[in-house]
Amino acid sequence: MGELSLATLVVIAVNVLVSFKGFSDQSFFNKYKFNISDIKQGSKFQIFTSGFLHVDTGHLFVNMLTLYFFANVLIYNLGAIAFIVIYLGSLLLGNLLSYFFHKDDYNYTAVGASGAVMGVLYSAILLQPDMTLGLFFVIPVPAYVFGIGYLLYTIYGMKRRTDNIGHDAHFGGATGGYLITMLFAPWVFETHLLMVVLLAIPIVILFFLQRTGRI
Repeated sequence: MGELSLATLVVIAVNVLVSFKGFSDQSFFNKYKFNISDIKQGSKFQIFTSGFLHVDTGHLFVNMLTLYFFANVLIYNLGAIAFIVIYLGSLLLGNLLSYFFHKDDYNYTAVGASGAVMGVLYSAILLQPDMTLGLFFVIPVPAYVFGIGYLLYTIYGMKRRTDNIGHDAHFGGATGGYLITMLFAPWVFETHLLMVVLLAIPIVILFFLQRTGRI
């Protein structure tokens, strides 16, 4: 936290430039947003490009602020290249999970870097589980408690489907950050084994619910 590394600055800059282009150009926004109908017809690139578009400046600001706070944990522990791989891998896995759950809903659309940012956040939690996060920016909560609780809430949101939040992308992104981090940092199995197991619980629960047709 604090310093803005070059890798973080590049990611933020790309998000800002693409998002602002989308704000002022509706045809650009529609072409590159995540749209099940378009993807089914061959626009597979939307699975990637939609992760750099945002609905409005507030949506963009929250995602980039969260990225700013946690990117350096990854860069400090794993390096800039690993950070980029985790960011992009989480983006793709988040949108692929959205596609999996919404593939028959031809009206489903989505945009945002939330999946990628959640991947960065969960990677940071796995790398530094003794962090304290501010719930609602006020209430101090251990990072691992927040991580488990948020994924369980995300599963709840995926079951209800009563809001406009991309819970599927959040969950997929967090899972991507979790899995890719273990590839880059196998030492977490020695230093944070309990956290590795605890953070896996919501992933196992989602898999069970999906396999049993409950979600």
